[in-house]
Amino acid sequence: MSKFSLDVLNKYVHPFIKTNDPDVILGSVFGEDVALTRIENGILVSHVDPIVGAVKDIGWLAVHVACNDVATSGTSPRWILLLVLVPHKEDEQLLEEIMRDAGSTSDEIGVSIIGGHTGYSSSLSRPLVAVTALGTLSNQNPVLTKGAHIGNHLFITKGIALEGTAILANDFANTATQLGLSDQELTKARELMKGVSIIPEALILAQEGATAMHDVTRGGLLETLLEVAKLSRVGIQVDASRIPILPVVSRFSKVFQFDPLKMISSGTLVATIPTEHVKAVRRSLDEKGIVYADIGEIVEGKGVQMIQNGQAKLYQEIHCEDDELARMWEIYP
Repeated sequence: MSKFSLDVLNKYVHPFIKTNDPDVILGSVFGEDVALTRIENGILVSHVDPIVGAVKDIGWLAVHVACNDVATSGTSPRWILLLVLVPHKEDEQLLEEIMRDAGSTSDEIGVSIIGGHTGYSSSLSRPLVAVTALGTLSNQNPVLTKGAHIGNHLFITKGIALEGTAILANDFANTATQLGLSDQELTKARELMKGVSIIPEALILAQEGATAMHDVTRGGLLETLLEVAKLSRVGIQVDASRIPILPVVSRFSKVFQFDPLKMISSGTLVATIPTEHVKAVRRSLDEKGIVYADIGEIVEGKGVQMIQNGQAKLYQEIHCEDDELARMWEIYP
């Protein structure tokens, strides 16, 4: 599944979702992870996300992905609404598996499933799970995508292309084997899914003064950075040699011929950190054993400048419709 292009969104989506409600603090804005609504004792944070690009562990993944987006605002998710559609009426075992995974994941995160919908549709070739996640903020300002400031350091956690690599290992296992990947490599790739939650680091970074946060989903790290740059009206300079890429991710990217910078990577969090907070951030992440890297800085200008082997390449155009995992499904249906 891919997103529509920004041009399509601007022409056919955003013009129809306006509100005059004074309690809507932040409505539909391209690149922002959440909506913000004023409530009696603070702010309601909400986000909805569908998962259809995975089959194995889809219920588990869907809960994590939606809850991650709420966490990027600096608060813990509390409730979720769950939509589950399977291809056929007879897919009762698949439905049970998805619900069991969603339930156990909710317990793991500490959120409550408060409602939703289940059903089937013969127009689907794979299950679709959509989760609406909700949380609250009180006595603190939300962290948004648009908050990056010139001079901030650019941090990312764990590495890139994590989720996409794990999905390939799970749902494209036969293809992976035919392409020459070993059972050991498949096992290592599948284990990447264990690190899909960014809630722990998001809460730490918010507490330590992060000015902007954005989780890395469709479009990968490059698209995420372009959105931060666009919304914050700044440029981003990245030292590509500092970007953590695990050996198993590099191996999968070479075999499947995908670009790790553009591959979906739930589990990776991008955050911009003021210079005076960097030491505290490093200390807090180290104490929790969270892998991270300082890969660049926020500068004047526009777009993302990627520096590699002394050469600089500037990216400026938003291409949210480009998605490496969706391309894999087209090549290896």
